[in-house]
Amino acid sequence: MEELYDQYKALLFTLAYQLTGSVADAEDVVQDVFFKAYDVHAERLEEPKSYLCKMVTNRCLNLQKSAQKRKEVYIGPWLPEPIRTSEVDTMEMTVVRRDLLSYAMLVLLERLTPTERTVFVLREAFGFDYSEIAELLDKREANCRKLMSRARSKMGISEEEAFATEAVESEWVSRFITSLEQGNVDQVLSLLSEDVMLVADGGGKVTAFKHPIQTRDQVARALLGYKGYQGILHFEVVPLNGETGIVLHAGDETVAAVFIQPRHGKCARIYIVRNPDKLTRV
Repeated sequence: MEELYDQYKALLFTLAYQLTGSVADAEDVVQDVFFKAYDVHAERLEEPKSYLCKMVTNRCLNLQKSAQKRKEVYIGPWLPEPIRTSEVDTMEMTVVRRDLLSYAMLVLLERLTPTERTVFVLREAFGFDYSEIAELLDKREANCRKLMSRARSKMGISEEEAFATEAVESEWVSRFITSLEQGNVDQVLSLLSEDVMLVADGGGKVTAFKHPIQTRDQVARALLGYKGYQGILHFEVVPLNGETGIVLHAGDETVAAVFIQPRHGKCARIYIVRNPDKLTRV
C-alpha cells in the first residue's frame, strides 16, 4: 500500500483537485481513499489505478453535491483555489503539471453538473477512453459521450479549443505589472481586449468586487485603483496551476493570486483570488 501511495498520490490529488476546485478537499479525499484501501482485498487491487481513481471519483461526486449548496450562499463570485506548482522537476510535480487543466478551464467547470465535470476532467485532463470513464461511473459509454458533449456546450468550447488554451508569457506578465506600477492608463488599456472581464473572489472575508467587471475602461480603472497601495504591495511572478501567475504581497502577508487568460496577445479574462482561505498554497 505504501508503494501504491507513492506511485499514485500525485495523480489522485490532481484528479480530486480538479473535481472539487479545493486543495484541502483534494488532500482529504486522497488520504481517505488510501485509508479505506487498506481494507480492500488484494484481488480487487489487481488494477490499482482504475480502482483508486474510481474511489476518488465517487468521493468527489458526493463532495461536489454538498459544495454546490455552499456556493449558492457564497458572497460574490466563487473561484477555484489556486495552487503553486514548483518548476522543480520532481516526479510528483511533473505528474501534477502534466494533468492540470488551465485555471481558466477550471473556472468554466463551475458551469457543469458534478457528473458532467467528472466526465470532462477524466477525458480532457487524463485522456481516459470513454469505455474507461463508463466503467468508473457505472454508466454506458454512449451516455458518457453525451455528457461530454453537453459539458463542452455549457462551457462554450469546441473539442479543439479544449486542448488549445493560449498560455500567457512571463514577459507579457512583467510588462503588464510594469504598466500597473507606473499607473500608465493608455498602456494598461492597450493590453486589454475589447470584451475583457475581471472576476474577483473575496468570499465576504476581504474587500473584493461582488460582481464581474466588464469593458476595458472599467477593468483598467479597477486595476489602477490599487495605486493608493503603492509601496505596500509587492508583485511576484510565480508558477500557479502550471502557468504564469501573479501573487500580491503586503509585507509578509499574501493578499491575492492573479491569473490572466490571454487571447490573441491581449488580456481577455482576469481572475483575482482574495479569499485568505484560498491563498494558503500560493
